[in-house]
Amino acid sequence: MLDFKFNNELFTITVAQEPLLLTCLNNGYGEGKYAAMAVCWLLGNGCLLPWNSMLTMEDYYVHLFPQYHPSRVLTLVYLPFALGTLAVLAYNEAKINTRLRNLAGYTLFFISSLLVLVLDLATSGKGGVGTFMVICVVSAAFGVADAHVGGGMVGDLSFMQPKFIQSFLAGLAASGALTSALRLITKAAFENSKEGLRKGAILFFALSTFFELLCVLLYAFIFPKLPIVKYYRSKAASEGSKTVSADLAAGGIHTKPEQEAEEDPKQVERLSNKELLFENKDYVLDVFLIYVLTLSIFPGFLSENTGSHSLDSWYALVLIGMYNVWDLIGRYIPLLQLIKLESRKGLMVATLSRFFLIPAFCFTAKYGDQGWMIMLTSFLGLTNGYLSVCVLTSAPKFYKVR
Repeated sequence: MLDFKFNNELFTITVAQEPLLLTCLNNGYGEGKYAAMAVCWLLGNGCLLPWNSMLTMEDYYVHLFPQYHPSRVLTLVYLPFALGTLAVLAYNEAKINTRLRNLAGYTLFFISSLLVLVLDLATSGKGGVGTFMVICVVSAAFGVADAHVGGGMVGDLSFMQPKFIQSFLAGLAASGALTSALRLITKAAFENSKEGLRKGAILFFALSTFFELLCVLLYAFIFPKLPIVKYYRSKAASEGSKTVSADLAAGGIHTKPEQEAEEDPKQVERLSNKELLFENKDYVLDVFLIYVLTLSIFPGFLSENTGSHSLDSWYALVLIGMYNVWDLIGRYIPLLQLIKLESRKGLMVATLSRFFLIPAFCFTAKYGDQGWMIMLTSFLGLTNGYLSVCVLTSAPKFYKVR
C-alpha cells in the first residue's frame, strides 16, 4: 500500500495500481484531465440536447397541435418517466453496470431523436392526435434516457474530480444555450410560416440525432481510455466498487476487486441507500426544490403566460434563450472558489429564497413590461445553474466509493 497526494487529495493505492498512477502523473495527467473535462462537457450536452431541442421548437409544436398545449403536456409526460426510472435505478445502483447504463441512455436518446425526425418526414409535418401521441411517447423515452444518463454520469464522475461534474453540468446548460441560439438563427433565416418552422425542426433533430451518435461513440471508446479516468476507476475498484469493472475492461484494465477486499474487509463496507438518504436529506431536498421551482416556470409559464409584447412571436424564444444562457453562466461561477457556496445551511436558505420568484413572475406577467420579465428569467437561469453545481459538487466529497 502507498499513500500519496494527488490533485490536493490524499489517496492510498495498492502496488498493482502504481504503474497506472505513474502513467497519470508522468504521461498525460494534464492532457488527460482537460481532455476528460472536454468529453464530460460534450456528454453533458448529449444528456439534454434532444429534450432542449423539443422545448426550443415549442412554437412549431404549438402550431401543429394548438389544442393540446404541447409546451405543458410534453413536460408533464417527461418528468414522471424520468423520476420513476431514476428512483428504480438509484435503488438498485450497487448492482447496475454503470457502463451499460450510460450506453443504454445515450443509445435511447439517439433512437428517440431519430424517431422524431423520421416521424416528421413520414407525416410531412402534419398534426393530428396520432402524431401527438407518438411525440408524447418520445418525450417519455427522453425522460427514461435522461434518468439513465443523468444519474449514471453524475454517479460515475462523483468519485473523480468536482471539475468533471461541473463540466458535465455545464454541458447540460450549454445544450439549452446552443439550441436557443440555433433556434433564433433558423427563425431569422426561414420565413415564419409552417414550412419555415418545419425546416427549423428538421434541422434541430437532424443535428440532435448526429450528436447523440457522437456521444455514444465518445462514451464507449474515448472516455474510458483517458489516463486520469482509468486511474479514478481503478481506485474505485480497489475500494470495493463493482460497478466500474466494465469501464475498466473497456480501458484495457482487468481487476479483481474481490481479492483486494479480502486484504481489508472494511473496504467493501457501504452505507445503505436509506442511510445515505438520511445523511444527505438536505442535499436531496435542495435538488428537488431547485427543479420544482424552475420547472414550474420554465418552459410552460414562459411560453404561454407572459402576455403579448413588442417582440411578438420572438418573445417566448428570447425568454427561453435568456434562461439557457444565464443557466450556463451560473454553472461556471462555482469555479471561482471564493464565491462558491458550500455551507449546507446556506444552500438550503438560497434554495428556499428562490420561491419568492413565483409571485414575482406572476406580478410581472400581469403588470410588468418585457424588460422586467427578461431580467427575472435571467435570474431564474443564473440561480438554477449556480445552485445545481454547488449542491452536486459538494455532496460527494464526504464519501469514498463503496
